[in-house]
Amino acid sequence: MYPKLSAQGNEINSLTPTNWNVIDTAFGDLNNDKLEDLVLVLEFNNPIIEKRAYGDGETELIKEFQKPRILAVYFKDQRSGKYKFALQNNNFILRSQEGGELGEPFKNLTIQNNCLNLAFEGGSNWRWKLNYQFKYQNKDWVLTQANNIYYNIISGEMTDKLYDFSNRKMKLTTGNIFARNNANEVSEETLNFPQLRTLNNFKKPWTWEITKDNFL
Repeated sequence: MYPKLSAQGNEINSLTPTNWNVIDTAFGDLNNDKLEDLVLVLEFNNPIIEKRAYGDGETELIKEFQKPRILAVYFKDQRSGKYKFALQNNNFILRSQEGGELGEPFKNLTIQNNCLNLAFEGGSNWRWKLNYQFKYQNKDWVLTQANNIYYNIISGEMTDKLYDFSNRKMKLTTGNIFARNNANEVSEETLNFPQLRTLNNFKKPWTWEITKDNFL
């Protein structure tokens, strides 16, 4: 049911499919050509039953009744001045009901230092924050950094995992989210995985088991 996005266009309206709404946008240079590219998060007008991949495809598809979402990237073309299609991803953006009691989990998208950043948050008294950084390199969208914070809004108990996939390192901070940094314990671990994840093989948040029982 997902539409095939327009190959090119001059403005956001011309790139938005019928019956879809733009819920967030970002402008910035993603392919290091000094031009402002465009990223859109689109949402379908009505909830439907959709079958969405869970993880890397080893788990069966799951049925969910919700409004589908699309992540779309367009590169600015210097010669024509138009936005040209670069990416369509139908799975990675969490849907509006996937944030638990906190509600809407999708917080924002930004472009900084030629990277695409996606932020999510959810939970109730125990809350989680997920931040992902993707970089366009070798004609693919590679996950270079991520941050997974899990904390209690009452006690402040916290686990903060900062991933650097390019250097295969994870910085782990445990303690209290309300405390000063020097009151928390910090350690570093080496990450072992066969290859970097991309928007093509990392289907959805919470589905990459980096180490045993440690999901991102």
